Amino acid sequence: MTGTPAPFTADDYQERMERAARAAADAGLAGVLVAPGPDLVWLTGYAPPAATERLTLLVLAAGQDPVLVVPTLEAPDAEKAAGAPALTLRDWTDGKDPYATTAPLLDTAGRFGVSDNAWALHLLGLQKALPGTSYVSLTEGLPMLRAVKDTAELERLAAAGAAADTTYEEILKVSFAGRRESEVAGDLADLLRRFGHSQVDFTVVGSGPNGANPHHEAGERVIENGDMVVLDFGGLKHGYGSDTSRTVHVGEPSAEERRVHDVVREAQEAAFRAVRPGIACQDVDRVARAHITEAGYGDRFIHRTGHGIGVTTHEPPYMIEGEEQPLVPGMCFSVEPGIYLPGRFGVRIEDIVTVTEDGGRRLNNTSRELAVVH
Repeated sequence: MTGTPAPFTADDYQERMERAARAAADAGLAGVLVAPGPDLVWLTGYAPPAATERLTLLVLAAGQDPVLVVPTLEAPDAEKAAGAPALTLRDWTDGKDPYATTAPLLDTAGRFGVSDNAWALHLLGLQKALPGTSYVSLTEGLPMLRAVKDTAELERLAAAGAAADTTYEEILKVSFAGRRESEVAGDLADLLRRFGHSQVDFTVVGSGPNGANPHHEAGERVIENGDMVVLDFGGLKHGYGSDTSRTVHVGEPSAEERRVHDVVREAQEAAFRAVRPGIACQDVDRVARAHITEAGYGDRFIHRTGHGIGVTTHEPPYMIEGEEQPLVPGMCFSVEPGIYLPGRFGVRIEDIVTVTEDGGRRLNNTSRELAVVH
């Protein structure tokens, strides 16, 4: 995909809201309650102008028209949202009880899925107004709500992945030795923005012993010749996420460093090749973990193999033991095994992968070989 993608339409948002209402009914829920955040943007295209204590809530239920409860002073902004034609706005004014406005929209004895980032203040307000209701987080109640992407979403994810790939190819040209991790992280952020990212979520630069911490924050350590350096970076482009990791070496690596990198690269390749419709998420993790364990580093692979990605850079599904959700065409997630040797170095290799009808397709396509930088 080149250029700016066509915006999502009111019909797109209507289909998503209908899908969410059906999924809730299928899960035995009375409906879905969506507060400001990624779920609201995905379902309606609306993001309130700023974080506010005033209640904003989308109410979805099978057989019921979607309703967005908004503060009166923010109603003009909500009316401009791309999904607004597919829903009804119900506003409430300061000094009035927003829960009294919302309560008539809900089944008084219903169990509702609630977006994970809903304020406790509002959930408690609803419980007080409707003591017969109960609630479950969307991650628990409808974990796959945003997991299966349509063609337009896949195009955006592919474009974000391509921009991250170009960022990696460019970062290989900069100097590493003698510079602080934070300086290289700044280069990564600048490159992501140059190649179309509107938001940079993370730029991990873990050099030498810092690479043994998977979520190391780039700091003031000066990168030295002989360091292994873990690079993990991503953010949002056209509203959809990128996330990729590669591990580079400053100067020529030792035989052990090459071996550890080879083990991770082979584990990542094996896990990718395992991706196909019908297998469980945990099977992807099992394949990567088995390869690393067989090589003698099983206790040094200390995180899940992957996470979903979409309008956020981390979301369900998760590639981890115990997750029995089967893979479905259109799912997108990371495949990112790693080995971490405390006090010495770490290695991680990560691609975003989407499930196809007969396997998987990588959305990151840069070399997974150990790159030597200077």
